[in-house]
Amino acid sequence: MAEFKKPEISEMRPKITVIGVGGGGGNAINNMIVEQLQGTEFIAANTDAQALTMSKATRLIQLGAHVTEGLGAGSLPEIGRAAAEESLDEIMDHLAGTHMCFVTAGMGGGTGTGAAPIIAQAARKAGILTVGVVTKPFTFEGRRRMQMAEEGIERLREAADTVIVIPNQNLFRIADAKTTFA
Repeated sequence: MAEFKKPEISEMRPKITVIGVGGGGGNAINNMIVEQLQGTEFIAANTDAQALTMSKATRLIQLGAHVTEGLGAGSLPEIGRAAAEESLDEIMDHLAGTHMCFVTAGMGGGTGTGAAPIIAQAARKAGILTVGVVTKPFTFEGRRRMQMAEEGIERLREAADTVIVIPNQNLFRIADAKTTFA
């Protein structure tokens, strides 16, 4: 007769990872960490080495150290994309054993817009349930930034299992006159 070992509780829990990509994604995971969101691992991934020093996440990935030399993507999604491709092995090492991955980013800049779809595609290809949670720029940020955001969101929709888009403009509906967006 076969012997069965009762599994440990931790073995029965799915491993959920939230990876904050770029400045907006980094801010999002910092807020989650401050609010003490439980049962989740956090990774900050950014091309800007200085921004990573401000992260509250314990797991940090400097994207594209050779491509950007730690100086960011300069609002160029193609730089963010190249940086993620350069760092893909490290990203996947951090995602090892993950069952569900949330990729969060602010769309319209360089790192989040370019790197988030690359990260989501790699996670999904590895069999990880992948959800993108991203913001769209305020309308006052300009048409060019909004167009870059839309293109990045479309790439993310092709790469992830599902995508949730939060327009920053909606924040005006819940903010009062004293709210700052700095």
